[in-house]
Amino acid sequence: MSVSPVTTTIATTLPSPLRTALASLAERPDEDICLADAALVLASCTHPGKSLEPYREHLRAIADSLRDAAAAADNDTAADRAGLLRAVMAEHWRYTGDAESYEDPQNADMMRVIDRRRGLPVSLGILYLYAARSQGWSAEGLNFPGHFLIRLDNDGGDRVIIDPFHDGQIMGVADLRALLKALSGPAAELTPEFYTAVGNREILVRLHNIVKLRHLEAGRFDRALETVEQMLLVAPTDHRLWREAGLMHMRLGDLERALDHLDTYLTLAPPGTDRDRIEDVLHELRHRLN
Repeated sequence: MSVSPVTTTIATTLPSPLRTALASLAERPDEDICLADAALVLASCTHPGKSLEPYREHLRAIADSLRDAAAAADNDTAADRAGLLRAVMAEHWRYTGDAESYEDPQNADMMRVIDRRRGLPVSLGILYLYAARSQGWSAEGLNFPGHFLIRLDNDGGDRVIIDPFHDGQIMGVADLRALLKALSGPAAELTPEFYTAVGNREILVRLHNIVKLRHLEAGRFDRALETVEQMLLVAPTDHRLWREAGLMHMRLGDLERALDHLDTYLTLAPPGTDRDRIEDVLHELRHRLN
């Protein structure tokens, strides 16, 4: 599917090597994206000029630690693998969820997550996924609402769900039901969709949605827009991002870019979305520009 170029402020103000690094992610098959490294590249948008090499070295150290632990212990069952992940990530490297300052933007910045060894469910989950996949283990992020979880499988079809925010603990059905009700209300019930695996780009979008929300909550609409357009470089066929960016451009008074982005949204959006409303917005924008 043809997508119009990203002609936005962030695409022209990012240093060229960083812009190229982000855009190169869009060309890779989803399964070939290294989540942890991609999250570091996105974090470098906030830390221009800061070297990624110490952080990449840390990722290699995590992989080596888990490899050594797996060589010295059983890792045949999914529960065995979950236990090894917990030992390496939570006990050895001291990664844990930041419950005390959950809203801190640092918790969604992969550089700062590594510096502080604290983060959100999705940022910690990215590191857990990196560690597990570095060993060739089957590991997926799940479409669980409001709290990122990971499913580990072994070669025989055995599987467990773990919570990276709570030190990699295994979540049984009762735990999952209690978590869902705490997040979504007492009437919420588990459904099969919550166990659906999500792709790597979707996980990155989920991480950056948190960054965007933090900016919006602080009234930094220009920074929120930059965040969305960083993700447009990575996921240029995600219609939701085009819609968000278009409406933000409109709010900030850049009507030409709003028109361009919302027009691209209509090109990409499937039936059943709010196409009629956006067509009305486009009609209004064209009237204001003429």
